[in-house]
Amino acid sequence: MSPYKMGLVALVVVFAFLAARGEDAKSDIVVDKDKRTVAIAAKIAPRIINDPRYKREDGKPYPLEVIASWPFPKGQKAHETVVTIDAKPSEVHKALESLGLKAGKPAVGESKEAPQGPEVKIYLELPAEGDRTKRLPIERLLVDPKTNKPMPKVQWRFTGSALKQPNPDKDEKVYGADLTGTLISIFPVTDQTVFQTNLTMKEEKYVKLETNTKLLPKEGTAVKLILEVPAKGK
Repeated sequence: MSPYKMGLVALVVVFAFLAARGEDAKSDIVVDKDKRTVAIAAKIAPRIINDPRYKREDGKPYPLEVIASWPFPKGQKAHETVVTIDAKPSEVHKALESLGLKAGKPAVGESKEAPQGPEVKIYLELPAEGDRTKRLPIERLLVDPKTNKPMPKVQWRFTGSALKQPNPDKDEKVYGADLTGTLISIFPVTDQTVFQTNLTMKEEKYVKLETNTKLLPKEGTAVKLILEVPAKGK
């Protein structure tokens, strides 16, 4: 085979590989317009990150502050999350818009303004016996480690992310959650996220949450994060 033909074959292989990776990335987010859901590929996250920057003196994990984020080291909240994802937060935002939702506005810190945006229900789809799965509300999968009571019912609001200027020398602004990798935040600890609850930083002082290991599978198990958009009028 001539060097020219060998080069063409190599290019075809490279393009096929890149196309396959692109399809894999798309398959991380699946929109079902009939069921009004967005399904996101996820994994059960480790509760303790094996890195000196994230070790506590008491050896315990940090309390949960987010539900879904990129894994360590990309995800800024990877040490405080229930599941990890590879999907780009802005792509999840677009998927929700395809179901007719319009993002509101996130809050941050002790802001007097509450997070704004349409309410969405959040579930985890977990493996069950055989090839079956079971879908549970995310609140059932979190507990207060002292009382063992489940997380109080909250509203999950599609706030969308604040825009950020990563380079101070350039005017360009980007979708902030694509910098942090945070998809769903329990408390307004960041406005670089796609979802926030109606909880404030005042509740953060008292509401300490841990994963319910009786219901969640082991670390690294593949699961699906399900975002369900209620039909209009419900």
